[in-house]
Amino acid sequence: MASLQESLTKFKKQQEKCQSTLTSIAAKAGSSKAASLKSTSSSTSSSANAKSPTPVKFSNDTERLQHINSIRKAPVGAQIKRVIDLLFETRQAFTPEQINDACYVDTNANKAVFDSLRNNPKVNYDGKRFSYKSKHDLKDKKQLLVLIRKLPEGVAVIDLKDSYPNVMEDLQSLKASGQIWLLSNFDSQEDIAYPNDPRAVIKVDDDLKQLFRGIELPRDMIDIEKDLQKNGMKPATNTAKRRAKAQVHGIAPKPKTKKKKHEISKRTRLTNAHLPELFQHLNVPGS
Repeated sequence: MASLQESLTKFKKQQEKCQSTLTSIAAKAGSSKAASLKSTSSSTSSSANAKSPTPVKFSNDTERLQHINSIRKAPVGAQIKRVIDLLFETRQAFTPEQINDACYVDTNANKAVFDSLRNNPKVNYDGKRFSYKSKHDLKDKKQLLVLIRKLPEGVAVIDLKDSYPNVMEDLQSLKASGQIWLLSNFDSQEDIAYPNDPRAVIKVDDDLKQLFRGIELPRDMIDIEKDLQKNGMKPATNTAKRRAKAQVHGIAPKPKTKKKKHEISKRTRLTNAHLPELFQHLNVPGS
């Protein structure tokens, strides 16, 4: 019984001590708050007309991190396209680490992206770096002209577009200078680059030869001009207008004279040398 009484007495003393400590803390907090309010009030009154300081804004990379995360979670094809666009635009070789820094595609952490990129026909990988690989390895206009002259049957412009950044401007420049022809393919509506070299031997299909021989041109220029207009081409002449003016001025039309058949000699320049069968029936004197 005495032991229980001692425990109760001890517990009461601890409660009183705790109550005293809490009271002391509350008193100190109240005085501190009052002093803070007083200081704030005096500071506000002394700088009533002063401009309040701009709150400090800390940098936040949340949007950037979300952007990087969305790229790395994108499908493999989308990530590969992003890398190929980087290689195409810069025309430089990049290590996997440099690719990650430039476009946030982590090829080291994604084996599927790494393997697909390494085996892509538009990408060259030397074991350390990735670079863009075009169909024709060209660097400038000089190499472009050499390639076109090596291919007298023509080269598709679409296969040249990614050779180097200014290739399309160089093609137009070569065309303007008369060194190449740019003709459209009626089937695919794509331009084909041909060398403008009379020495080039061009192989012509038999079907095209038969079609060429089977076309009979109208004998009257007016009919020729009408056919050109039907096919969307503007004739260089206007025979009907010219004949009407001649009639107004009383100028009689010139009689049609039979053209003299010229003989072919060794000195005759054959402009259609790529179609030798056109001249097989002609007898060249002294041959």
